Amino acid sequence: MANSCTKRLAGKIVFITGAAQGIGRATALRCDDEGAEVIATDLNFEKLKELQSERSSIKIDTLDVTKSEDVKAMITEKYPQLNVLFNCAGYVFNGTIETTTEKDWDRSFDINVKSMFCTSQTCIKLWKEKGVAGNIINMASVASSIKGATNRCVYGATKAAVIGLTKSIAIDYVGNKIRCNAICPGTIDTPSLNDRMKATGDYDKSRTDFITRQKLGRLGAPEEVASMFVYLASNESNFVTGTCFTIDGGWSI
Repeated sequence: MANSCTKRLAGKIVFITGAAQGIGRATALRCDDEGAEVIATDLNFEKLKELQSERSSIKIDTLDVTKSEDVKAMITEKYPQLNVLFNCAGYVFNGTIETTTEKDWDRSFDINVKSMFCTSQTCIKLWKEKGVAGNIINMASVASSIKGATNRCVYGATKAAVIGLTKSIAIDYVGNKIRCNAICPGTIDTPSLNDRMKATGDYDKSRTDFITRQKLGRLGAPEEVASMFVYLASNESNFVTGTCFTIDGGWSI
């Protein structure tokens, strides 16, 4: 546990999708450090159990974000008290428009966009009924409407959609004191990224290539993205909504 934490999220109940590894996992731990009640969900229950063994105060639950009815039931029946939603679950498909199939396209949009539509819609309805000033934080990417990335056709399209969804929610519900912002990372050193580098057949070259494109000369750490999340989830950002926060080591400049 970080000794410097000041309980910036005391009183927050944070629901995280895609929390078993990488950014989601780092964020769950950091939110717990900062005094939040954390609900960590993912398809990978074994990895969730590893997270809970490290931090017993974190609640864990299996969730397939592509199953809309399961998402709605979990939020409304098990965790209706949540007041911060982190849509972190995501999928990176590697390919150009020529190598992307319709199945790849649909799967990417189901995981990266439709899931956020469902979780956000469910939370907003709950919050409006209860008069809760809720907070939605969406995981977008620099590879989106911000910057084109090689072999990221459908991924970039989904993350551009996330940015559009974020701004739409923000403007429609600002009068309800419901905020919505997006985090747009560059290349972050996660298990997912390492799996993709291994899949190229030349891990060392792939890793070097990813690092080379970062103007700060290194990959980002999941904990650095988690720090940005804490700001957006805390009362420090109460005047911030409809904004996309880039954290990419200078890749987009």
